[in-house]
Amino acid sequence: MSPSLIAPVVEEENKKYQRGVKHLCDKGLTKVPTKYIWPEQDRPIFTKPDKLIKPKQNLKLPIIDFAELLGPNRPQVLRTITEACETYGFFQVVNHGMEGDVSRNMIEVCKRFFELPYEERSKYMTSDMSAPVRYGTSFNQSKDNVFCWRDFLKLFAHPLPDYLPYWPSSPSDFRSLAATYAKETKELFEMMVKAILESLEIDGNEDEAAKELEEGSQLVVVNCYPPCPEPELTLGMPPHSDYGFLTLLLQDDVEGLQILYRDEWVTVDPIPGSFVVNVGDHLEIFSNGRYKSVLHRVLVNSIKPRISVASLHSFPLTSVVKPSPHLIDERNPPQYMETDFATFLQYVSSREPKWKNFLESRKIHRIR
Repeated sequence: MSPSLIAPVVEEENKKYQRGVKHLCDKGLTKVPTKYIWPEQDRPIFTKPDKLIKPKQNLKLPIIDFAELLGPNRPQVLRTITEACETYGFFQVVNHGMEGDVSRNMIEVCKRFFELPYEERSKYMTSDMSAPVRYGTSFNQSKDNVFCWRDFLKLFAHPLPDYLPYWPSSPSDFRSLAATYAKETKELFEMMVKAILESLEIDGNEDEAAKELEEGSQLVVVNCYPPCPEPELTLGMPPHSDYGFLTLLLQDDVEGLQILYRDEWVTVDPIPGSFVVNVGDHLEIFSNGRYKSVLHRVLVNSIKPRISVASLHSFPLTSVVKPSPHLIDERNPPQYMETDFATFLQYVSSREPKWKNFLESRKIHRIR
């Protein structure tokens, strides 16, 4: 076939993938399209002669009992937070007060959103990363060479009155249920920030960063991972760290989240109703490297769809992020350059985002 005939075919193929993996699955799939097949070394299961090597047993993250954090055992809970942030970059929060209808309703209404006809979902499709609502697919669909088995809905959520009118109006109860969820996760985040700062021996009542974080950004990301006919060939999300200060992740009962722990990919056991909380790049910078933003990825499966809701919190988009002055001195000089959201956008718009490359680009490398 001549190049002039091949080009329209390739363009049409790409358009098909840009509509999202849910759209592909709804049309019926028995094999994973080539666009979604990852290089063998990046796949979740590696084929060896006559056998499959599967990930090791699931990882039980440190558990933070929120009721204990607010009680007389707070010093011990703070020590657990410190250990979790230094060792894992992740922990799970239980007894946080959102275990009931708020969390269940959010998962349920998000499932219904992704069950809407493609024409309805696609109203929110845009490549503008600053759009108040963005429906899309893969990780960064304009840059990804290989696509991820994931569709998403991203909602800017703070200040909520500014963004709520742009949120999907279908399903009819989406806005009200998602708004309640966003408000309550924001409150939980603010209480977790006080605990994080206290664990770093910083007075959250006096610290300027704490005040900035109260007025900071909140992005709610709903992830949809449809069943995949060949889950061993693809990923729901590639290895990455989270841009932001803290992420609060709500999952359904389907496992899929993996973190890189001691150079091994391990699956996180979902605890019903809990939040998985992870250190973001901004907290690693703010803590001057004491708390670690850890690589994580998502696996898919052939049987059950999976829904997760990540609430990503950080400083205001116009703020400069830098190591806390309380944590630097002559013995502990800054390990990271100052950064801001504009720098991040410029970075990700110019290349395919991988691993912790953005954070690595902000590190200060000193000659000894």
